[in-house]
Amino acid sequence: MKRRGVLAVISGFSGAGKGTLVKKIMETYDSYALSISMTTRNPRAGEEDGVHYFFISREQFEQNIADGKMLEHAEYVGNYYGTPREYVERQLQAGRDVILEIEYMGAFQVKKMMPDALLLFVTPPSADELYRRLKGRGTETDDVIAGRMKRAIEEADIVNKYDYLLVNDDLDTCVRETHEIIQNTKYSVERNAEFIEEIKRELEVVNS
Repeated sequence: MKRRGVLAVISGFSGAGKGTLVKKIMETYDSYALSISMTTRNPRAGEEDGVHYFFISREQFEQNIADGKMLEHAEYVGNYYGTPREYVERQLQAGRDVILEIEYMGAFQVKKMMPDALLLFVTPPSADELYRRLKGRGTETDDVIAGRMKRAIEEADIVNKYDYLLVNDDLDTCVRETHEIIQNTKYSVERNAEFIEEIKRELEVVNS
């Protein structure tokens, strides 16, 4: 039985280590595909269509929205960014698990479009550790760090809408736990409803 892949949407506090977590998962396991975003901005030097982004016109992007072809989208600095449904579906049908790293507003858009998407929220073990990590980057001003900490309060209010909470204390442990959650999800009764119906039909034939 070939199982459909799982779309795992990963969100979390800024400074929780989402990017590092996703990068490590992709390096550790070969069963994953990273979602490729679609955008209306022009390619930058070295960027390839279909590798870094899918580059399309604004008119086509807006048509995609109207046609329900975007799992989520947002406009930033005059350009659209979003997740194309077709690419994700193609990977899932091939049995690959797709990881999408995105903020909570986009995550909830995805969940509305694909109710079987798995929502994972990443947090450090404490607020003090979150502040330490943000400070340790050495790339942001105190005002920016303060803004990110305040935003974390807002984000903490929506964590209970996610399916799982991942405490990123030790990276290797968090990578393993994330992988196990995604893989175990494939065996839920809800995700195997079609297979169950097929078995029922076969049983009815055998017993007729």
